[in-house]
Amino acid sequence: MPTRAYGRTAVLLPDLDNDPYLGTITSVPRPGSTVTEFRYTDQDLRDLDLIETDVRNGVIHNVSSQRTHIDNVRFSSVQVTDSNFGQVQWTGTKASRTVFRNCKLMGAVIGESPFDNVLFENCRLDYVVFGQIRATGALVFDRCVLTEATFTGADLTGAVFRDCTLRAAEFGPGKYKNCDLTGNDLSTVRGVANLREVIINHGQQAQLADALLAELDVTYADDLPDYR
Repeated sequence: MPTRAYGRTAVLLPDLDNDPYLGTITSVPRPGSTVTEFRYTDQDLRDLDLIETDVRNGVIHNVSSQRTHIDNVRFSSVQVTDSNFGQVQWTGTKASRTVFRNCKLMGAVIGESPFDNVLFENCRLDYVVFGQIRATGALVFDRCVLTEATFTGADLTGAVFRDCTLRAAEFGPGKYKNCDLTGNDLSTVRGVANLREVIINHGQQAQLADALLAELDVTYADDLPDYR
C-alpha cells in the first residue's frame, strides 16, 4: 500500500491506477449491497444515492450529480477523481484509505463520520459543514479551497492542512491537538480560541493575532475622532 508523507504524518493511499482486475459498472449500487474491484466513470446524474453500501477497491472518475445522498456507507481503498457532487448530505459514513482528487463538494454537509487515512487533494470544499467528524487515522487536506467551511464538534487530532485556502473558515469547539496548520494563511479564520495545541510556524503568529482581533471587533484609539 503506497504512502505519502506530510511532515510528521503519513497517509496510506489506495493503489488502483494499474489494477487489471477492476471491472466496469454503470449503475449505482443498491442499498445494502457490496461493490468491489470496480470502475465507475463518466456519469452525469440527477440523483446519486449511496445508502448502507460497502464500497471497496474501486475507482470513481468524472462523475457529476445534482443531488448526492451518502448515508451509512463504508469506503475502503477508493479513489475518487475529477468529480462534481452537488447538494451533498453525508452522514454516518466511514472512509478509509480513500482519496478525493480534483473534486468539488461545495456546500456539502458531512456529519458524524470517521476518516482513517483519507486525502482530499486539490478539492473545492467551499461552504462545507463538517459536523462531528473524527480523524481516526491520517486525515489530510492538500491544496484544497475551504472558503467559509465550518468545523463544529470535530476531532481533528493530528489532521493536516497543507497549502489550503482557509478564507473565513470557522473552527468551532472541538479537538485540534497536533492539527498541522503550517503553510496556510490563517489571518481570516474564525474560532481562533478553539485552536488549542495546533501546530503552526512562528511566522503564523501574526496571522492568528489578526484573526483574533477581527473576531473581537476591537476599536483602535488612533482611529477614534478627537474629543471636542
